[in-house]
Amino acid sequence: MTKEEKSWILYDVANSAFVLIMVTAVMPVFFKSVAASGLEQSSSTAAWGYAVSTAALVTAILSPFMGSYGDFRGRKKRMFTFFLCAGVLSTLLLALTGRGEWVFCLLFFVIAKVSWASANIFYDSFLTDVTRPERMDRVSSHGYAWGYIGSVIPFTAVIILMLTSGNPPSLNSYRTAFVITALWWILFSIPMIKNVNQVHSVEPGPSPLRESIAKLAATLRNIRGHRNVFIFLGAYFFYIDGVDTIISMAAAYGIDSGLDTASLILAILMIQVLAFPFALLYGALAERFSARSMITAGIVVYMLITTLAFFLPDFTTPASRNIVFWILSFMVATSMGGIQALSRSYFGKIIPAEKSAEFFGFYNIFGKFAAIIGPFLMGLATMLTGSSRYGVLCVVFLFIAGLIMLRRTEDA
Repeated sequence: MTKEEKSWILYDVANSAFVLIMVTAVMPVFFKSVAASGLEQSSSTAAWGYAVSTAALVTAILSPFMGSYGDFRGRKKRMFTFFLCAGVLSTLLLALTGRGEWVFCLLFFVIAKVSWASANIFYDSFLTDVTRPERMDRVSSHGYAWGYIGSVIPFTAVIILMLTSGNPPSLNSYRTAFVITALWWILFSIPMIKNVNQVHSVEPGPSPLRESIAKLAATLRNIRGHRNVFIFLGAYFFYIDGVDTIISMAAAYGIDSGLDTASLILAILMIQVLAFPFALLYGALAERFSARSMITAGIVVYMLITTLAFFLPDFTTPASRNIVFWILSFMVATSMGGIQALSRSYFGKIIPAEKSAEFFGFYNIFGKFAAIIGPFLMGLATMLTGSSRYGVLCVVFLFIAGLIMLRRTEDA
């Protein structure tokens, strides 16, 4: 691999720690138990939900405008570096949060989350600058693979730190976790900042901001000229919603099915570790069978996961349910990284290289709003039937819709 490709891949290692520690595992617990300790349970849960939604909404609204502006010569790296620094600084400031300071905590969490997502728009769009179209599947897969395995290192260090600090974990252990996350993020970003540059661009005029809005409007008006792109985005909207729903709701469904917390945590770690080789495998197979074919294979695997999860409560003993849950976790690990990596590389191959940031802004929007339908369907079906298993079964329809639309796209 080239120096530029390796540097680009290392940023996936850098930002994956933020997702695992600040979004998935540690920060939600810190907010509930420390920052919002003075609030009622229902109020703190609602406040956290509003913050997560606000971050997603702000990112989704700004994504296409930031992407369009970033396509001008010299702007992409500047925008990437700005949001990277804003995210790292906000994560460091979260370490200053004291007990009961929930407003301060949520403010800088939202800034950090928006900055992380915004930096990712430009990071993803740099894929067209660091490699050739025929290498995108492999390079993108390596990014996700090393991101998964790399995030396990700081996550394991943080978990050991918290478990050895007492029960419940001390305030200083949480603060140290945030500092570790920020330092890991910026350290592995250095090669990206140093070695990766914008190759494809649009020449800016006298008013780049106004021109970026006009450029975005022109793309929307000429949407038929990018038929394959937007059919794929429609497919991506549905199937990635299914993927995100399974990831975000798996722990809750496991608890509903009688699984213990230790098994759930170990399963999450196993998924992160095993996703590494399978993401690489998907990238290698895509070079032989095409990215679209391997995305299709990933969707089929997720349909099988959803169907098997429906039958999980039918296993009557805790031991049998644990075995089935571990099988499901293994199946998730086989396809989670591959389907995300190849979606990114396939999209990178079918868009105009000089408008990569603008189009990845749309990609980000579809990914952000996709996270709404699946959890809503699952919650609604669970409420109407009184059983979360029927909520899980509803997710299969998202994969079916995504698969139907994906079959209407063309190979890249």
